[in-house]
Amino acid sequence: MPQNTATFASTSLDQPASTATSASSTSEPPPGTANASSTYLCIECTYPVTSLYTPYSNADDRALGRGVRLTQCPRCKGFADKYVEHDFVVLFIDLVLMKPQVYRHLLFNRLGREDDQFDPSILRLGILLLLFDVYLTWARIEKEAPLNAQMRSNYNLLTRQPIVLQYLFFLLLCTTESLLSHLLIRLLTRLFSFPRPNAVSTALLVSSCTKLFPILMVIWDYDVPAAAKSVGWAVVVNNVEALRILLGVGYFWAAGLALVGALVRGWVEWGGWCGLGWEEI
Repeated sequence: MPQNTATFASTSLDQPASTATSASSTSEPPPGTANASSTYLCIECTYPVTSLYTPYSNADDRALGRGVRLTQCPRCKGFADKYVEHDFVVLFIDLVLMKPQVYRHLLFNRLGREDDQFDPSILRLGILLLLFDVYLTWARIEKEAPLNAQMRSNYNLLTRQPIVLQYLFFLLLCTTESLLSHLLIRLLTRLFSFPRPNAVSTALLVSSCTKLFPILMVIWDYDVPAAAKSVGWAVVVNNVEALRILLGVGYFWAAGLALVGALVRGWVEWGGWCGLGWEEI
């Protein structure tokens, strides 16, 4: 097993450093370990398993990776979830590549909860994505407004306001379109009798990590409107994959749900709510 297996297994699963070496001393097993009330999924074949790895109390040499052993799937005979020993960089790359295995790891084995409560890390991710959305939307409008007569006068009126009010305007705009798209998709998932609406929002946020790519704007100068449009459609495609895996439906229904959310976002921007009249998603 790789050298960092035991180390990451404790940090990525939010357990103390001593958990892997003394699992029997806690009243509840850490996430990913055996628990009679929890069921995980094999990320390869979706077969239910009761644990993702097994900690050993007598293997305290964590530098040699002796703390845990990954669970083998009874059906496909592979590791039930290899991502428990991978760091965030690998997860992010596989998210961008839309690998089904990483979505199963995050949505079912890592972030999924039986009480359908948001994981704290998802709330932080949602705030981060919202701030990136505000920055990208503001930068795009600054580039487009002087070239569009329909939105030029309204945008000039906005630019005469204090900078704080301008920021609050874009913050309210992005918050409104995000909330409306999430609420509508959550409502539509009731058609599939899906009982966990917060899991739907989790899937949408996780699959929206592509929005973080505009951070490259601080390094390279490129066409902001074109980049924003490309990122918007990339997010929609990732939403399709996440909804398909979470709901267990085909691409047709998942694409329909994702497109409904995209249309709602476009309507908020284009349909007169803000008065600026831009049309990109």
